[in-house]
Order: sequence, then C-alpha cells, then structure tokens
Amino acid sequence: MAQSEVAVLGGGCFWCLEAVYQQMEGVVSVESGYMGGRTPDPTYQDVCAGSTGHVEVVRITFDPDFASYRDILEVFFTTHDPTTRDRQGNDVGTQYRSVIFYGSDEQRSTAEKLIRELDAKHIWDDPIVTAVEPAATFYRAEDYHQNYFRDNAQQPYCTFVVAPKVRKFREKFAHKLRRSAVQRSH
Repeated sequence: MAQSEVAVLGGGCFWCLEAVYQQMEGVVSVESGYMGGRTPDPTYQDVCAGSTGHVEVVRITFDPDFASYRDILEVFFTTHDPTTRDRQGNDVGTQYRSVIFYGSDEQRSTAEKLIRELDAKHIWDDPIVTAVEPAATFYRAEDYHQNYFRDNAQQPYCTFVVAPKVRKFREKFAHKLRRSAVQRSH
C-alpha cells in the first residue's frame, strides 16, 4: 500500500458523507468530526448552536493506489448540493456549509481545478459555493456519531436523508464500490 492520504470535507450532515465514503474502494477509514471554527474541543450541541464556526466534516483516510484525491472529490460533488450556502436540504446553518479543507497545495489546486471544471459544465442551475480552505485542527465527534448510518439505518433521518445519498453513490459510482459493499448488495 502506498502512503495513505487524508481528505477533510464538509457537505451537510456528517452522517451522510460518512455512510457514502465507508462504501468506497480505497477508503481506509472515515471519522466524523468538526473543523474550521474557533472553539476548542466543541461538542455536537455547541456546533449545532451555530456559534462555534465549526463545520460538520468527515476525515477520510484513503489509499491513493485505489482512489485518488480527485476521485474522493468527484464523489463529494455528486452526493451533496455544492450550490447552497450554509445548508443541505432542511439542515441549515454555517455548520452545514460545503467546504473542502485541503492539506497541501496539491489538494488545493485539485479542488479549485475541479470546481472550475464542474462550474463550466453547468451541471447545476446555480454556481458552486463550496469553500476551499486550509485544514485546521480536527476534533473527532462523539462516539455515537461514528458509524451512525450503519448503527441507525432505520432511524427516520437515515431512511429519508442518508439512504438516498448512499443509493445515489452506489448507482453512479458502482465501479468505485468497496468489494464488501458489492457483496452485501447481492
């Protein structure tokens, strides 16, 4: 295995992104957490109050031999709405903003280039508002947020919000599904 890399993304509720990336080939681990704010060691309640400046994010560790950083971002842009500022569906507030926290100049460049390409294709009616910012301190979310969809798939939010995003990923990126995820679907 090559040296693993890390991507940190915010695209609404972290439960959705976590559930998607846990099924992607090349992803080693996914952790839900918070980044980008000014409050040290925030709690979920702090972040939900909207006063910390933190965003709900996922920290994705991946093997670039199986998934490139661009692959990670292509999935990101497909499984959330990058054109709405500070919201995803009914989740509203700065903690749900669309953001890519880059860890290197190469990641920043890749993100900015992909945003330009996607905007030029006019896939969405509105322009992409996803911010591209340097990574800051990652604060791991409370244990009950980790593997949330796996552990709570029947919860109404998971059924109506998370599951459709997972289905969309599985349909559009079937070729990028982790082998164990493919076996579970048969």
